[in-house]
Parts: sequence; structure tokens; C-alpha cells
Amino acid sequence: MAARPLIGVSTYAESGVRWGVWRLDAVLLPAGYPRLVQRAGGLAAMLPPDAPEHAAATVARLDGLVIAGGPDVEPVRYGAEPDPRTGPPARARDTWELALIGAALERGLPLLGVCRGMQLLNVALGGTLVQHVDGHAEAPGVFGRHPVKPVPGTRYAGLVPEQTSVPTFHHQAVDRLGEGLVVSAHAEDGTVEAVELPASPWVLGVQWHPEMGDDVRVMRALVDAARPAVG
Repeated sequence: MAARPLIGVSTYAESGVRWGVWRLDAVLLPAGYPRLVQRAGGLAAMLPPDAPEHAAATVARLDGLVIAGGPDVEPVRYGAEPDPRTGPPARARDTWELALIGAALERGLPLLGVCRGMQLLNVALGGTLVQHVDGHAEAPGVFGRHPVKPVPGTRYAGLVPEQTSVPTFHHQAVDRLGEGLVVSAHAEDGTVEAVELPASPWVLGVQWHPEMGDDVRVMRALVDAARPAVG
């Protein structure tokens, strides 16, 4: 049996997580992420926050990288003052994931950013964020759905050529695009829903949460792009 590409997925870092009789600090992921990687033919590996100087060595051992969703990117990362509706910072995640993105881009590693991951990709390339948009989140803890329309001629449109309904939960979005990025999907209200980096072998960010749905096409494309690394 051919080796499955090793896909690293960045994690949450949360304090006081409870399971069974335990209440401890934890690094964790919603199970949808590793399940989607596995359904797409990859082997999932969790990447908890680490010192940024270890990012290049970490990326060197991977075949592909997913930057997962999570808390708001700290506005100082893109030169802005925090909006009152922006959530508390996750500085260890910001530092680590920005280092991972930089190392992946330098190495040409296939990279997928999911929600926060797409926003952080944009920030890593010098872009900015809108700190609050309405209509893209349901009640806390509840994913909504809305249609997303691909931009013809983009990598994303080649994977998903039709308009689709996607699982969504976010209140921030891409504002000014980072260097080299192009928009590859929009919501009906014009919100940027996907970006990609044509100059790199395979870099895509999606604003929605594919791990909460049944469409495996985006993740399968990441895994397929990672396969040459394992022969």
C-alpha cells in the first residue's frame, strides 16, 4: 500500500479543558479536521504551538500543511487597533502559525488555510482584515450555511466549478489582499471566501469550514498535491 502523505494541522491551545475527571490545559482540534484529512487519503498530524524557530524543521518533515480555524488574529499583526468586537488575542498561535506559513511558502509545501488560517495567510503576505462583518455566523457554537461562488479561471474554480453551500462561522474577513494573492471565491454579499497564491505550487485559503461538511474536494486536492513528496 502506498504511503499516505503526512498532513500537519495546527491546533488550538486552550486552558482548563475538561474531560472525564480531568481539567487541564490542552492542545486540541475538532475531530472534523483529522477525519477530513483521512477521508482525502492523508495521514493527519497535530502541530501544537511551538517556538517559531522550529517551524522550518517541522515543515521539512511534512508533505502538506493545514492552518486550522480558531480565534481572531491579533490586529497588531496587520497594523490595526483592535475593534471592540475583536476577540482576545491568541499570541502563541499567531506567532507559531505565521512561522509555519512562512516556512511552508519558502519550501513550496502545499498549504491550506481554513477560516482563521486563510486570514492569517493573508496577513503573513502583508494583507489586512475587516474586523467585523455581519451575517456569516449563527448563534455561538452553531455553524450556518451560505452559498459561495467561484471565480472562473482560478485553482479553486478548477476544483469546485459550481456555486456551493458551505458551512460557515466567522465575523472577520479579508480586506486588503496580501502580496501575490488573488480572490478565488465570493459570498453573495461580496465577502472574500477563498484566496490562492498562483506563484506557489499549491496554496489556497477558504473562509468556510470544510471539516464540518461532506465535500472533500478541497482537502483531496491538498493531499494529491502532497503525494509527489512521498513518491
